[in-house]
Amino acid sequence: MPAQLGSCAGITFSPEQSGGLAGSRDAAPPDRPNRPSCGQSCRWGGTGALGVPLWGEAPRKRGRAKTQSTRTPTGPHPPDRRAPLRTLTLRPTPAGSQVTANSLVPELTRTATATAHARRRTACPCGATGTLADRPDATVVRHADTVAKAHPPHTDPTELTLRLATATALPDVLLPPLTPTPAPLHDRLVTCWPYGTPVDPNTPDAAPWEAAATLLARLHLHPPLPRTPPMRGPAKAARAVERLQATAPTTAAEPILRAWHALPAWARAEAQLPDLTPTLCHGDFHLGQLVRHPADHGTWRLIDVDDLGTGTPAWDLARPAAWYACGLLAPEEWTRFLTAYRAAGGPAVPPHGDPWPALDIPARALTVQTAATALTKATQAARPLDEVEQSLIDACDRMASTPPELTCESAK
Repeated sequence: MPAQLGSCAGITFSPEQSGGLAGSRDAAPPDRPNRPSCGQSCRWGGTGALGVPLWGEAPRKRGRAKTQSTRTPTGPHPPDRRAPLRTLTLRPTPAGSQVTANSLVPELTRTATATAHARRRTACPCGATGTLADRPDATVVRHADTVAKAHPPHTDPTELTLRLATATALPDVLLPPLTPTPAPLHDRLVTCWPYGTPVDPNTPDAAPWEAAATLLARLHLHPPLPRTPPMRGPAKAARAVERLQATAPTTAAEPILRAWHALPAWARAEAQLPDLTPTLCHGDFHLGQLVRHPADHGTWRLIDVDDLGTGTPAWDLARPAAWYACGLLAPEEWTRFLTAYRAAGGPAVPPHGDPWPALDIPARALTVQTAATALTKATQAARPLDEVEQSLIDACDRMASTPPELTCESAK
């Protein structure tokens, strides 16, 4: 389980799979129908599961999703094999890699080891130990069947405890923690979890889209526990934009920032979420947030409660929706995911017909967040954008001509 408690098997796409994804709003492909005015229909490509928002890429040669967490070394990319986009927030630390300064790893490892040994009635085999992630926002280590995570700095202990209570109350949906409350370690809060096996990055065709959608639907249908905090999806998008503004050149960031400022205030974490009925949400869903538990042969569970809370359930569908809209996720995968979610009674979209009135704004926000993160990382590494990263920024550029408040649904 590489980074079971963060995102370590996030979905990425290679150019050979995506089939040429970068697009331009000034040069629409020949198979894209004429875009109608808002008085007609705000989507091309049909309605239902395969409808695509106006700002999306044409559904031609759409890439197949691939779960992987690697990037080629920085520097000029060969023209036929540019590096894929990393969409993850945590990834394994390769053996021998230098970890961050003042690392928590040694003490966190001792916590994981002590917890693992306390769980066992027999001698611990002490196998499969190591650092899964060591970043400023999260440090994750494993010892045998136990994982310890140091949560982001300044995490609110009361809110984290409430999120842990939700995971404990829903063990068939969320991986339950081993400890009901976080423990302090220097300036960080630490929790311990059972080990689980993540989505296999080498078998993209076996990605559990149906299982993921069903788990999300069950999460959304469960009444929130009292005092559950708001989900932190919009706040996470806002932080990505803040990092972009502090890092990337203004000109390069312009399409992303235009798309960001066109979003309604709630999607930018500047106003209360719009849903009147509190809905329990994951807040940061992607395939890297799934593990099998018990490891290897168990059923799938959602992981990572850092952003869990009440909010707009469409946000949990927004990352796959954004990838599909940008031409990065094959129609087959998107249809499997959306069909399974509807079959499980998920409330984020209507049970039939066009899902995009509910998904459009969250999908825009996740596109902006992913594009901002990509440009920030490319700027920090002093490397050019790869094809997939550029396709996300192109999508942000197209959003400028179709702001959310001018779509048919938002105009009502």
